[in-house]
Amino acid sequence: MSVRLAYLVSRVPAVNHTYLLREIRRLRELGVQVSVASLAPPDRPGEQLDAAEKEEAAAAFYVKPAGLFCYLRAHVLTFFQQPPRYLSTLLYALRCSGFAPKELPRWVFFFLQAMVVGHWMKRLQLTHLHCHYASSVALLVGRSFPITVSHTMHGPAEFDNPAAFQLTEKIRGSRFVVAISRYGRSQLMRYASLEDWRKLEVCPLGVDPERFHNPGNRNGGRPFHLLCVGQLVPQKGYPVLIDAIARLVASSCPVHLRIVGEGPLRPALEELIRRLALHDSVSLLGKMNPDQVVQLYHHVDAFAMASLAEGIPVVLMEAMAAGLPCVATRIMGIPELIEDGHSGLLVHAGDAAALADALVQLIENPELRRRLGETAQLRVRQEYNLRTNTQKLAALFARHLDAAPLPGDEAGRTAP
Repeated sequence: MSVRLAYLVSRVPAVNHTYLLREIRRLRELGVQVSVASLAPPDRPGEQLDAAEKEEAAAAFYVKPAGLFCYLRAHVLTFFQQPPRYLSTLLYALRCSGFAPKELPRWVFFFLQAMVVGHWMKRLQLTHLHCHYASSVALLVGRSFPITVSHTMHGPAEFDNPAAFQLTEKIRGSRFVVAISRYGRSQLMRYASLEDWRKLEVCPLGVDPERFHNPGNRNGGRPFHLLCVGQLVPQKGYPVLIDAIARLVASSCPVHLRIVGEGPLRPALEELIRRLALHDSVSLLGKMNPDQVVQLYHHVDAFAMASLAEGIPVVLMEAMAAGLPCVATRIMGIPELIEDGHSGLLVHAGDAAALADALVQLIENPELRRRLGETAQLRVRQEYNLRTNTQKLAALFARHLDAAPLPGDEAGRTAP
């Protein structure tokens, strides 16, 4: 039989998760029949979506905006068709909340959404649910309906508070769990029972190298242009990166940092830039669409990240695919992507002085920039290629769901 499944995601299309849309579309190219349920609607108005995003938005089922009638119908039908399971799942959701004032409303909402997703799957006769960034809802769907569930766990949020996240329960209730790095799998092993270790798979994310290929030459003009892309949240370590820029400016090193992204940290970063008098050296560009970000990759000299916690950032793969020399922190899954001194430079997290020193190396050494950029491109083409890595994911679905092999499946079965 062919692979047929539902994908449950937190939001699609979304600027911060463009790789999800590309993964879904690539799976379809491979013959996997994917129906998408998104908890939240697109993060931009329709006129700001590209053609592929508009197509997916038109086809996706949006859970939160589904309407009161949809929610009532799903819950009433599910209750009358299987009252014991409905009530036991509700009680389970309440127990997961620990009846804590902040957690109880969240888990009640997860339960409300889960019945809607399960009813949608039942209507489409779908029996397997794969989940990105919506694992609590998926956990409850799996307990309420006769389906199987799998997850892609990205990190690091899942590992910050695994008990509250119900990580052990999610692994136990899954057919299999995909980690996007070997580091991620090691963390899942910490919280999975020994008999569930067999469920844990590694399948890296990927990008389309051709989309980011830049045939032009960068000459490291003055000022030296740096780029960072990501949500403005504490885990991204932006104050450390801005501190590093302040050190370069203080040493009369001409540099300009552009930060793409939006988030709750923006007011604090604006104040930090003002206090350090870096308004001419650091620009907060806000949210940009994917095509605009690609153009930025082609018009800067290097990419820098000061993250304090990460899975493996897709934006780092994109920058490497564009041939940019990259500086990042030596944390979690990042050393699996960047080999220090070979395909990029790594520094310890939280160390602004070390980050500034690494940036000086790039600024002062055009040959180092060229070599790191070329090696980075090759690394992404070989190990973080969307086409080959999605083939591996499709093979996991075929194997774990006992489906017929997909075209090229033998290559897909090769361990990443």
